Formats: sequence, structure tokens, C-alpha cells
Amino acid sequence: MKKNLLCLLLLLSGMLHAQKMITRTGVVKFDATVPGATDQVAATNNAVSALLDKNSGDFAIQVMIKSFRFKIPLMEEHFNENYMDSDKLPKATFKGKIVGFQPQNGTYDVEGDLTIHGVTQKVKTKMTLKVEGGKIHLDGTFTVKLKDYDLTVPALAKKTLSETAKLTVDLTLENKA
Repeated sequence: MKKNLLCLLLLLSGMLHAQKMITRTGVVKFDATVPGATDQVAATNNAVSALLDKNSGDFAIQVMIKSFRFKIPLMEEHFNENYMDSDKLPKATFKGKIVGFQPQNGTYDVEGDLTIHGVTQKVKTKMTLKVEGGKIHLDGTFTVKLKDYDLTVPALAKKTLSETAKLTVDLTLENKA
């Protein structure tokens, strides 16, 4: 009896474990360029972690701020030191849910808490989901107002740095090993 119970528990824990999908190689792009500006205020982060629970649709993303790469090194330095305080506030996170999640292709509402620069705001967006070969690919965009996250645009930067930023998310999640 004990042996059967142990086997059942191991089987159930394996099934529950398989319901989580993960990536550590997701991509988030940041763009706060003023339309028509000569300098592009944009960066890419290729080391984004994300977790999806296939049973509940619970969804989380973690982004290390210092992993954003800009074309201009000085811009990257200003981003980390003057705006994001990345030594004190090293990550941004999203914790929420894919509303009505089904493991099938489609566009879904995603809502939850986005934390940037130590400030958390409720957000809602749409993401496209594609199922391919046992993997789930999610992509979508969050548009945020910098002031909502205690980030200010100095007068000298207003010609190139927008007061809103577009965060484009591109994730390919696979079963947790």
C-alpha cells in the first residue's frame, strides 16, 4: 500500500511539474524614441526569464535591467545610472495572468502587475500565442508612461527621449525540465 501511494505521489508531482513552462532566453525590447528624433533611444535584452502555468494561465516575467544593450554605450550608461538606478533596483517584473488561457493559437488579454524602477502599476495588454512543437511562443507590447514609474525626462532629453516607452516581449517557453 505504501509503495502504491509513493508511486502515485511521484506520478502526480511529475504531472504538476510538467504544467510549468519556462524560458531564460526571452527577449524584451525597450523603445522610448521621440518620433522624428535623430538618436534612437532603444535597447534589447536577450536574457529574459519567464514562467507560465499551463493549468491556470498564471504568467511571470523577470528582466534584469543591466542586460539591456543600446547601440550607443553612453546611452546605456545613462539608462542604468541616471534613469533606472539599476544598482539599487536591478530588475523589472510582470506578474499576472493570461485571461482565458488555452494552450492553442490565438490572441489573449494579459493583465497583472508591472514593476519598473521599484513602482508597481496594474497593466493590461494583448499577446499573441502560438503553439509549435510542444513549445508556446508569446509576443506582445506594453506601452508605459515613464512618469507612472517615477522616471522623469529631463528638459535637455525631451527632443530624443519620449515620455512613453514601448516594451515589446518575445518569449518561447518550453516544459520545465
